[in-house]
Amino acid sequence: MQGLSCGTSRIVGCRFSIYPMADNFVEVILKALEEVDTSKVWMETDDVTTCIRGRSEHVFDVAKAIFIHAAKTGVHVVFNGTFSVGCPGDSEGDSYMSENDERLNEEASSKEKVEVATQFALYPMNNPDYMQIIADQVEVAKDHGTFTKGVHYASRLDGDANDVFKTLEQSFVNASKTHERSHVTMTVAISANSPSKKDN
Repeated sequence: MQGLSCGTSRIVGCRFSIYPMADNFVEVILKALEEVDTSKVWMETDDVTTCIRGRSEHVFDVAKAIFIHAAKTGVHVVFNGTFSVGCPGDSEGDSYMSENDERLNEEASSKEKVEVATQFALYPMNNPDYMQIIADQVEVAKDHGTFTKGVHYASRLDGDANDVFKTLEQSFVNASKTHERSHVTMTVAISANSPSKKDN
């Protein structure tokens, strides 16, 4: 990554908050964290959000697992996060890039069936072809069977959480490969067990 200050690797990061809509929300979050193996990512929590960073597959693996373990309780849970790769200011956590590609939480996550409604928006930074890149990833979502429709400032995905996260990850990774030094961000809002009727 010559010319940038992001070390030697393409670190992927996700800064997110998770919101269980229940009086025992602390218990739901802590229990979910206990069930997730985070040993292959750099992770830090402050009073606003949690940040996870490392290889793409491990960042998505951990984010998905935390959400699924919280949502499998049946409580209405919302995940709100921003994924990023190629940020010029990213400089910590390179050591986690040497991890192998085995996903530590995939087996447990795949056993859970959680229906979700999702809105995501992809931002390929400083790329004149950004609209085509976004359109190509909508086609990916259609191929996965998770795409529902376009909405203002986002695209709507519905389905099992494992399938939706697969769509999000592939779309993000595809967009990040469109240019050698591309900076791509993706905003995601995911809801499970909502008492509100889905508006598809």
